[in-house]
Amino acid sequence: MRKKKASVKKEGRDTFYILMAVLIVCALIAAGVKMFFLQPKEIPVQENVRKPYVAGQFYPAQAGTLDIMVDSFLKQAEDRHLGDIKAIIVPHAGYIYSGQTAAWGFKQLESQKDRIKKVFIMGSNHAQGAAFRGISIANYTHYATPLGKVKVSALADSMRKESPFTLNAIAHTSHIIEVELPFLQKVLDNDFEIIPMVASGLDQDMINDAAKVINDNLDPSSLLVVSSDLSHYHPYDDAVKLDTACIQQIEQQSFTGTAACEACGTEAILVLLRVSQMNGWKAKIVDYRNSGDTAGDKDSVVGYSAIVFYTEPEQFRAEVVNETEQKFLTKLARDTVDMYVKDKKTPEVDEADLTGSLKEVRGCFVTLNKEGNLRGCIGHIIPQRPLWECVVENAVNAATADPRFMPVTPDELDDIDIEVSVLTLPQDLNYDSPESLLAQLRPGIDGVVLRSGFLTSTFLPQVWDMFPSKESFLQALCQKQGSPSDCWKEAKVSTYQAQVFRE
Repeated sequence: MRKKKASVKKEGRDTFYILMAVLIVCALIAAGVKMFFLQPKEIPVQENVRKPYVAGQFYPAQAGTLDIMVDSFLKQAEDRHLGDIKAIIVPHAGYIYSGQTAAWGFKQLESQKDRIKKVFIMGSNHAQGAAFRGISIANYTHYATPLGKVKVSALADSMRKESPFTLNAIAHTSHIIEVELPFLQKVLDNDFEIIPMVASGLDQDMINDAAKVINDNLDPSSLLVVSSDLSHYHPYDDAVKLDTACIQQIEQQSFTGTAACEACGTEAILVLLRVSQMNGWKAKIVDYRNSGDTAGDKDSVVGYSAIVFYTEPEQFRAEVVNETEQKFLTKLARDTVDMYVKDKKTPEVDEADLTGSLKEVRGCFVTLNKEGNLRGCIGHIIPQRPLWECVVENAVNAATADPRFMPVTPDELDDIDIEVSVLTLPQDLNYDSPESLLAQLRPGIDGVVLRSGFLTSTFLPQVWDMFPSKESFLQALCQKQGSPSDCWKEAKVSTYQAQVFRE
């Protein structure tokens, strides 16, 4: 009997423990379900919005009026189709004074609005009581204008940790960033983020460091906007002289020349020039005027310019002749080489076979290659005769008159491949230093004419593949003309493009 009672007691305890375990599990499950359904929602980040300080002063405070005004300015500007826009310099005065010039800069972005999502905006310090050294990046989450809010990129926080970037809140109470935003909102459909930057007291090392940090954070969706007016409060004619000299230095990407400019955003412009030189961007003035041309008198004016920094697409080539004309010219070059090498004759050409492009006066080169090696290359850089005649003449010269080679013999003809290059008109480059020259050259795109004293030499765009650097390319051009290898540092340089086609 005692054993049976003990067994019953044990079974009772076991049942009790099992029931308690089940209850605990159920309680935990219930608590988990409750926690799942009662989880607090994610708390939104508190917005820190910079209010529009100068709405109603520099531009209309009413959204509808501002929208109409910006639209009007943009409609009066023209897209210059310069290529991929990387940066712009635009003014920041009241819209009645500088809005039309600003519109010329922003107009260049309209065709690229789907690409641009991240805008670095930089000016030089205008705020009283904000003396500091460095580049202040605002810590707002948004900038507001009458057209809505613009988000500040999270990149601002990470960049602020890099030298020479910092935070000076007072610097961001001025108008220099704010006035550019309504144009960006209109042109980019308010679908972008900004990194707002204000420069102050920069030395050359700080400029270089800032340019490197900005450049490291650029990507294909980026745009750099520099906010700056030009000279202030000179008589009209004096201002035009000062401003013209200044913007020409900027267009030539002269660091020393720009540093001497009378422009209120000089520090920011110099940072842009360093970034541009790192990437080989080109610069183009698209508008210049002053307050005497717009809404002020001419006794004391402020200057404004719109300057665009851009790259032409890598696939750019001068498309001059179509596919049918290319076949005609390569066959003409082949027939010319064969006939002249064998019989000292050139083929007859039926006038009826000549289309408009073939009759245009253009520069061209004919290149002969044998088993992958150059066998002759002669041409005209400057247009001298109709294109078809240029091909005939230089096919003969490439085969028989290239001083680097013996004339082609009949038994070589089957081993020779022929290439024709049709050239655009050379354009002089503007630069004031070897670094500025190097920044403007585009390997694989530009043919280069180098003039040193009375000596001239050229390489076609396809010759870039033979050299590891821009410096070695230019050194070889100097040696080609018989000049010292560093002659390019003092030489005059022009560039052209070529449409290249082969048999």
